[in-house]
Parts: sequence; C-alpha cells; structure tokens
Amino acid sequence: MNKKRRTWLLNQTLTAMLFFVLSIYIFFTTIQSWASSKPTKPIRPNILLPPISPNASSSSSSSSVRVKVYLYDDLPTKFTYGVVEHFWTAHGFADVAKSTLQKLKYPSHQHSLEWHLLLDLTRPENERTGSPVVRVMDPNEADLFYVPFFSSLSWVVSRTHFANGSDQVKKYSDSETQEELVMWLEGQEYWRRNKGRDHVLVCQNPNALNRVMDRVKNAVLLVSDLGRVRPDHSSLVKDVVVPDSHRISAYNGDVGLEDRKTLLFFMGNRFRKGVGEVSEFLFQVLENEEDVIMKHGAPSQTNQSFASQGMHLSKFCLDPAGSMSASCRLFDAIVSMCVPVIVSDIIELPFENVIDYRKIAIFVDSTSAVKQGFLVTMLKNVTTERILEYQRELKLVKRYFEYKDPNGTVNEVWRQVSQKLPLIKLMISCDRRLATTHVSEPDCSACLCSNQSGIVTT
Repeated sequence: MNKKRRTWLLNQTLTAMLFFVLSIYIFFTTIQSWASSKPTKPIRPNILLPPISPNASSSSSSSSVRVKVYLYDDLPTKFTYGVVEHFWTAHGFADVAKSTLQKLKYPSHQHSLEWHLLLDLTRPENERTGSPVVRVMDPNEADLFYVPFFSSLSWVVSRTHFANGSDQVKKYSDSETQEELVMWLEGQEYWRRNKGRDHVLVCQNPNALNRVMDRVKNAVLLVSDLGRVRPDHSSLVKDVVVPDSHRISAYNGDVGLEDRKTLLFFMGNRFRKGVGEVSEFLFQVLENEEDVIMKHGAPSQTNQSFASQGMHLSKFCLDPAGSMSASCRLFDAIVSMCVPVIVSDIIELPFENVIDYRKIAIFVDSTSAVKQGFLVTMLKNVTTERILEYQRELKLVKRYFEYKDPNGTVNEVWRQVSQKLPLIKLMISCDRRLATTHVSEPDCSACLCSNQSGIVTT
C-alpha cells in the first residue's frame, strides 16, 4: 500500500473518530440540559395509591367528584327480602319470616356483601362518610347501576332441606330465581342500553348466578374467588375480588407476643375435595408437632368460639386452600392479627392495589408445605421483630376486612368499583362503534373476559 493511500485512510479514520466523539458529547450535553430543565420530581398521572394509613380514607372525602350510582329500588322483593323470608321459613322461623321489611334480619353467613351494599345505599347520605359513590334517584344521572339481588343467599336457600310435612312452603329454586332476574333485567331500558356493562352484580358465592352467567357477564361482578368462575365470564380487569365476612370476633388488642404462646393454629374441615385436598396432607404432617394446634371441625357457634380464642393466642394461622383458593379463614386471621400462612399455588386476593400481602402474610407453595417439618422449621426461624412487623401491618389493614367499619370493606368495594368506570365507558364506546359495522361481538372485549392474572406463589 503506497504512502498516499495510507495517509488518506488515516485521515478518514481520524475524521470518523472525531465525528463519533463529537456526537457522543452533543448527546450527553442535550440529555443533561433536558434533565436540568425538568422538575426534580417527574409529573405523571396519579395512578399510584397513597400509603395505607389507619385513619386515612381510601377515597378523598374532600373530592367533589363521586361516582353516581342508581339503586334499582323497584326490583321485585322476591329477589331481595323475599329470599330472606324463604331462608327463615325453611329453618322453621315463620314468625321471623313474617316480620316487616324493616325488622327482617338477614342471616349471618360469609358471603354477605350483598346485604351490606344494599344497607349502605339506603342510608341517609350524611351517614355515608367517606364513600366514593353517591346514590342518585334519577337513572339518567347515573354512572353505574346496582342490582341488589341476594344471589349468594339465594343459593344457600336452595340447598336448605325444608321440614317434612310442611305444606306452607314451596321448595325454593335458585335456578328459577336467576332466570326470572335476568328476564326482569332484560326488560329494563338501562340494562339494554349498554348491554349491562355499567351494572354491578354481587356473585360472592362461587355458585351464585351460575345458571345465567353467560347473560350477565358484561356487568361488573363482585366475586370472592375468580378461580371458581369461568375465564370467559370474569377477570381481574373488569371485575372486583372482594373479601368474605370474617366469622370470628376481631382482636382489639395491641401488637405483641406475650399472650401468643401457640406457634401455629388451624381449625377447619380436614377432608376437602379439589384444591382443598391439601388440608388432609397438612393434618398428617402437623397434627403431632409441638406448639401446633390442628383441629378438625365444621362451622358452629362452639367451634367459632374455639377458633376465635385459638387465633388470638397464636403467632401464625394456617390458611390452606379450602373449597376456594382463598377461604374466610384468611380474613379471620387478619382481623385476629395472627400472621396468615397461605398455602395455595394460585390465588387472587382482595384489594391488592392497596394492600401488599407480602407484608402481612407468608406464602408457601403446597408442594413445600406438605413436607415433614418444613412449615414448623420455617416458622420457628421467623424472628420476634419480624412477627411484630407483620402484626403492625395487619393492624393497619384489618379495617379493609371489617364490613361494619365506617371506613372498611363497603367503602373499599365501592372505591374499587368506581375505578372501573373509565374502562366501562371505553367498552361502551367500543360497542357503539362496532354496532354500526354490524359486528356481533366486539373484539376489544377479549381482554376483559380472560382471567390470566392469577398470582402463582412459590
């Protein structure tokens, strides 16, 4: 290669290197200048929720914008108080069933959200402190429509064995009641207008509305266990996971371990099917362990009293999957400030956008949990300070699981529902646009009817 060519190549190389260095300098100078012109904290939409505070409301009570909810108070009483009457009559309390509506007592059971939401909307507005929704009497003003069908109690009544020889009670059919409800809804102008997308229905019991789910799946469904609902019927995107009512008395003491001498406590059905089969294996590996109480028992007043005392005196409470992936024992443990040990491989929990369950519970996969000695060894290695940290967090969040707390479950459920409103409006707009193109099923709803958000625990 001659000298002239080598000189030319050297000049080209130096020019390229100089251009590269200059480009890098300009790039970083521009970035630095841009960054220095921005505020110290980035401006962004307020999509992150505030830290949990024991005294703070989940919603801003000072906000003038509240979601407007219309209550179908003209829904025939056969779908509400009529179901309650059937319950008491079937249990031999005809005098209770004949009480006036004001005195008719809704029976206590773990899926009672339907009752508490109706009570909330029928209270005077000045008693609904901190609620993110306001009831409106004109349906034309409403953002959302609440259908107060007692769907969970309806299923309970249908399972009740009526007394022999009673000719006063016609056997109750939950399936027929569901069909009649949907026929009534389909006759309503506001249901038909948006295909039910702006309606809210409680189906807390996994079997509630099971006969008509295909016809109400567009609505916002309030469910306890998405794992028991078909993926094309429900999803975390459009629906809300809600907690069961706790069945034992809440612990009102302070953080501490002085009275909590038991390491691990469990009381419940030993023999389950499906996802609940893990309970039997846990009994086998834990029932003879020191400082562990494992008691088999069906729900009863005596057993509830025993469970309440046991949870209040224990550091950890075992919560294996029962008939559902999340059982009411979890919520019993939370209000007892007994650290839940959740044994479930796939679980969706209530209010996960405001509650970090890793701070209040220990998650264990079922394969590890049933190994001899695994759980006890793991729990004994949890330090006292770590347990106290769990308890402090439990004390902060337990109001979310108290249905009677003025700033508890009911307000949080409404807040979660109100957050669905932008999505609901989007889907309604999508429906209307596609209706003009003669598309029978909007493709944009596919993501709303697929439950692909299960949390896999390890």
